[in-house]
Amino acid sequence: MSTPASRLLSLLSLLQARRDWPGGVLADRLGVSPRTVRRDVDRLRELGYPVHATKGPEGGYRLDAGTQMPPLLLDDEQAVALVVALQTASSGVAGVDEAAVRALATLRQVMPARLRAAADALQVTTVARRGDRPQVDRDVLLAVGAVVRAHEVLRFDYAGGSDAGPRPARRAEAHHLVTWGGRWYLVGFDLDRADWRTFRVDRMTPRSGSGPRYAPRALPAPDVAAFVAERFAAVAPWPCRGEAEVDMAATEVTRWVGRDAVVESLGEGRSRVALSAWSWDGVAATFTMFGVPLRAVGPPELADAMRRLAARVTAAVTQ
Repeated sequence: MSTPASRLLSLLSLLQARRDWPGGVLADRLGVSPRTVRRDVDRLRELGYPVHATKGPEGGYRLDAGTQMPPLLLDDEQAVALVVALQTASSGVAGVDEAAVRALATLRQVMPARLRAAADALQVTTVARRGDRPQVDRDVLLAVGAVVRAHEVLRFDYAGGSDAGPRPARRAEAHHLVTWGGRWYLVGFDLDRADWRTFRVDRMTPRSGSGPRYAPRALPAPDVAAFVAERFAAVAPWPCRGEAEVDMAATEVTRWVGRDAVVESLGEGRSRVALSAWSWDGVAATFTMFGVPLRAVGPPELADAMRRLAARVTAAVTQ
């Protein structure tokens, strides 16, 4: 029989794994009664975890975001993955690299000795590329991302590539926040020019106050990745190009993809990624290297390649 402490950790791990859990399913997974689950949920709330009850035929529970950061529960693989990610953090966002160093030091202090030894063995030196991407102000990136999610008109000053100072205020319907070639861009409908444009976020200074909400327009392209590629007249160096949604923040994804990839932030730690490779199997393998849950968007050749890859990997460990 599990102890109350170990059962509490198991409950927290389950709540972190997916958004909604029926109460009966949680009780079955933990091998306890629904009443015990309710008591354990109350204990988690006392510890600062915002666990909310959900409505429905059976009722259930959901772990939501709270007003402060409660203690985190990480398994061994997650802890090591964080160490690698934090050591290689270089998102092009000002302040993130320094914060990653402090987060790595904090994580190392609380790791058990066996994991700390593994972490110390993973010393990584990140070498910046020649002509590395410009830094984006974190507050600007957050402000633009918030406007995109709210479907609002963004008013901002914009410094052109050769201009000595900012141009007059621009107005644009903020549709998508993407990365291309190591730079952050806003894809929006320019209201003054009545046309779709891309704006470099490192050249933007949002003005105070949010603009009116708008009804989303249809892009003049199949999707945002195709639109950005067409605007930059970029031709993928490889013949196969596919898209997938991955459970990883855009700031993390952009560190691992090539310059021809397009990364769109979907919020809540998710991104839509378009990238190329020498074959469809190569595209599928590249997506799986992120090491997070993902969903193939298209084309159908990518889904077929992922099925082949899954079959080969399964056969490799069952022989």
